[in-house]
Amino acid sequence: MLDIHRTHKAKICNHSQVADSLDRHGWSASKLWNVANYHSRDVWEETGEIPDHEELKDELKTHPKYKGLHSQSSQRVLEELAEAFNSWYSSDDDRDNPPGYRKENYYDDQGRRVHEEHPRSTVTWKQNGIKHDTKNNRVRLSKGANHKEHPKAWEYILVEYETRPGVTIENLQQVRAVYDSATERWELHLVCKDEIETPDAPGTETAGIDLGISNFAAVAYSTEDADLYPGNRLKQDGYYFPKEIANCGNSGGDEATRLHHKWSERRTHFFHSVAKHIVERCVEKGVGRINVGDLEGVREDEDGESKNWGRHGNLDLHGWAFDRFSLILEYKAKVEGIEVVEVSERDTSKTCCVCGREDDSQRVERGLYVCESCDVAFNADVNGAENIRLDINESNSESAPSLGGDRSTGWLAQPGVYLHDLSRGFQPRTEVVDSKP
Repeated sequence: MLDIHRTHKAKICNHSQVADSLDRHGWSASKLWNVANYHSRDVWEETGEIPDHEELKDELKTHPKYKGLHSQSSQRVLEELAEAFNSWYSSDDDRDNPPGYRKENYYDDQGRRVHEEHPRSTVTWKQNGIKHDTKNNRVRLSKGANHKEHPKAWEYILVEYETRPGVTIENLQQVRAVYDSATERWELHLVCKDEIETPDAPGTETAGIDLGISNFAAVAYSTEDADLYPGNRLKQDGYYFPKEIANCGNSGGDEATRLHHKWSERRTHFFHSVAKHIVERCVEKGVGRINVGDLEGVREDEDGESKNWGRHGNLDLHGWAFDRFSLILEYKAKVEGIEVVEVSERDTSKTCCVCGREDDSQRVERGLYVCESCDVAFNADVNGAENIRLDINESNSESAPSLGGDRSTGWLAQPGVYLHDLSRGFQPRTEVVDSKP
């Protein structure tokens, strides 16, 4: 059996009774975001590195703002900040600004600022902070220590919810309280665990995936076929959303928060779409195992030192997005009975997948690999993916046939290219693709 997770939206029936408590926790989430943001910038100024969410948790777990939420809820805020920093430095737009502070200014009729508030951020409760009453459709959400102003019986928020007809909430794992500024109401997102029977693998073939920046993923299949998934969608969002957020100014408040949330949702949707399309293609081609390049190749150079990713400095979060994608891919592949294995990326970008010759100079341009021994040219990312599929660094790998032989190279030079369409998912490059955020 395989565990899967489903998210259901739910209306809050006793909204007038719980709105104030949810407001306070939404504001506390914004305050913690700001404290962690300030700390991250301070560390970056001193060391040139930005701490990840684990380092933030260790540093801030005794801070008063950390106690404004349940401990697991506070941890989720720090994870969101880490994601926001990752999106900022991975963009190529020099006009980008790092994640901002969450605040909302109010002005009088003369344009003078009269006061400032924190917007209502999404609050996440995990299992330790939830008590679920399945019979009465109610959840008890633990309050942060700073908000337990009542006797013990009131140390939680009791929320009554209603889902769409036919939905049964069981095995509740996570609750997210999300504020809708359009309706000025909170709603619940309920994440439930379910079990399904794991099917047999679609076949015995092996695929290899090389993750990168320009091409987010290159996939090579044992049937001498390959696909490319450019990261254009992520780049377009990386240009659009920072500019829109900057236009909100220091008083962006709820609008800036909404844009950050939308940007995060679109990024998550892209990861899920890529993983889904790759798994569907693997099922079509009878793939039972997917080799994914070890992410140390994204974070570190051959000497084990952190790679320099440009003017934003040597940050600690280089592989964060790839880590997240790999988890999504593994989850979707398991549902189809496909095993995902992490293999070494060492020398895969400079080794010819046809003859095995290793030469740093053979990758003459970012997208072009030329082998003097074979006298052929092909896509550099596909070459890396094929070497990962062959698992060239594991001599005893049963999945890796020997290099060489009479092999066709046309698919190495002209892989299939799929671009992301918001409404239709991934489509061949020849089709019209919507690019508006």
